[in-house]
Amino acid sequence: MSISQELFKTTPDDVKEKAVAKLIDHSFPSIDFYLMVLLSVAMASFGLIINSTAVIIGSMLIAPVLHPILSFAMGFVVFNDSLTYKSLGTLFKSVLLSLATAFVVGALFATRAGVQDTFEIMSRVTIEASHVFVAVIAGFASAFALVKSKLTETIPGIAISVSLVPPLAVAGIGLSVFDMAIFRGALSLFIINVMGVIVASSLVFSLMNFYSVRQGAAKALITEEQEAAVRKRAMEQAKEKEKTEIDVTAVVEKKDKEKDEK
Repeated sequence: MSISQELFKTTPDDVKEKAVAKLIDHSFPSIDFYLMVLLSVAMASFGLIINSTAVIIGSMLIAPVLHPILSFAMGFVVFNDSLTYKSLGTLFKSVLLSLATAFVVGALFATRAGVQDTFEIMSRVTIEASHVFVAVIAGFASAFALVKSKLTETIPGIAISVSLVPPLAVAGIGLSVFDMAIFRGALSLFIINVMGVIVASSLVFSLMNFYSVRQGAAKALITEEQEAAVRKRAMEQAKEKEKTEIDVTAVVEKKDKEKDEK
């Protein structure tokens, strides 16, 4: 057996289906997902402003942004438009939330002169060839580690290397100090990183023949959509019940008040 066959052709279908299910789960994010995005970007923003590499690394460890990018690549490989669009929607919402969070932090704690003198910020404004290669390697490694269960603990380290959150934080800070050069440069770096991860992870998923489990992926997606609909209805019912209880309490208080007046 050749090395390529051992790496890519020996993965059982049930393992592939588990990997797909994991990515599908991240394409239907809960409030917890967006909370972690907010916290990671806020941490990264403060780390950038105070020029602290350690804080920036910590923010990348808790950032969940890598998963919707991988699920987008998976949707492309298995020809599942629903997974592709939902992953893209999750990524788009994450980007907007990240920019807004960094903007608020920057508006409160950053100055234009201070930002332009900060190494950790200005180093993420220009794009170099090395950034592209790092993104491609990280995308390859993250997709491979996702499938190989023994390697999943390496994914946080891979997330650090690809650096998705810091460029978004820099872009938001750039907006907050009205420096469009910083905003454009950092956002371009983020887009380059995302494209590198998508291309490389799509290649890995293709080499592992994830297309063979496309039907399982479709079933898992339908199941997740149904569960998401159930969760949404439960939340709506809880809100309606709470509203009803408030209305009943108001009526009872009103009647009690009328009795006291009589």
